[in-house]
Amino acid sequence: MSSLMQAFTSEPDPNIPRLRPGDTVRVHNRIVEGDRERVQVFQGVLMRMSGKGSNARITVRRIAAHGVGVERTFFLASPRLEKIEVVRHAHVRRKQLYYLRQRRGKAARLRAKRYVRPEPEEAAPAENEGEE
Repeated sequence: MSSLMQAFTSEPDPNIPRLRPGDTVRVHNRIVEGDRERVQVFQGVLMRMSGKGSNARITVRRIAAHGVGVERTFFLASPRLEKIEVVRHAHVRRKQLYYLRQRRGKAARLRAKRYVRPEPEEAAPAENEGEE
């Protein structure tokens, strides 16, 4: 790969977990207001993922006040992106969830994925325990 191409490709950010459409995510984004800087959290459903490498971006949709839907697109290679947390995973059968735009209320919910956790094994008691 040429040195020019290497200059534009970036390493994957360790603060970004493996994401899939349908995940409910909490995106921490740095906002600059004048000379002050703060972190704003945007929580919603990941509607689409597009691009690869340094052009990768996600679109997150949340329902704001009075039932108004708000969508924001975040570039994953942006220096303003602090971190992304996955709140929950959902079972979806599409790559882009545009149909959620027409849904309201309970109809806009996605079925959560459930994972069965293996039960922790009991630790065997030590042989010399209690002997003196």
